[in-house]
Amino acid sequence: MLIRSLYNEVGTDEAGRGCLAGPVTAAAIILPEGFYHKHLNDSKIVSEKRRNLLRPILEQESLTFGVFHISPQEIDNINILNASILAMHKSIAQLSKLPSCIMVDGNRFKPFEQIPHKCIIRGDSTYTSIAAASVLAKTHRDAYMEKLHEEFPMYNWIKNKGYPTKEHREAIRKYGITKYHRKSFRQLPEQLKIEV
Repeated sequence: MLIRSLYNEVGTDEAGRGCLAGPVTAAAIILPEGFYHKHLNDSKIVSEKRRNLLRPILEQESLTFGVFHISPQEIDNINILNASILAMHKSIAQLSKLPSCIMVDGNRFKPFEQIPHKCIIRGDSTYTSIAAASVLAKTHRDAYMEKLHEEFPMYNWIKNKGYPTKEHREAIRKYGITKYHRKSFRQLPEQLKIEV
């Protein structure tokens, strides 16, 4: 059972941190105090169908929410950790009101607007507000990757969403990388091999 939201508490989380292509996406959401939905949990353990059903419910029931994508180019410039935190900051900045506290999934964050924050490892499976943010980040990013798939169908992003699957890496071997790939990431395992 998730710990339910407190008054004016924002949860924030990101999706796509480990991908080879596409943005890192963060969401921030303030839910009504005590909000509960029986299917809400960490987006990684909720089925895609249920995530897509939850998204409009969360967006309609929320007091306010924000979602922000950080491009692969920006990820390459500032690194994935800084890009993830920046995406969280940008999503919080979209809220129609400032929260009294920020609940962050993970163990790293940078202060935002002098608002108190708390980092929680596995927070997306512990706190309702963070679980809701994880669902919004994941569904918004998935929808974004499905649009990119139309431009580059050979990578099958509609299915793998830019993650380093065998199929995705085989497509990189065959077609090379696109403007949506993260050049600072190891795209293929053999990139680490050194000829002696």
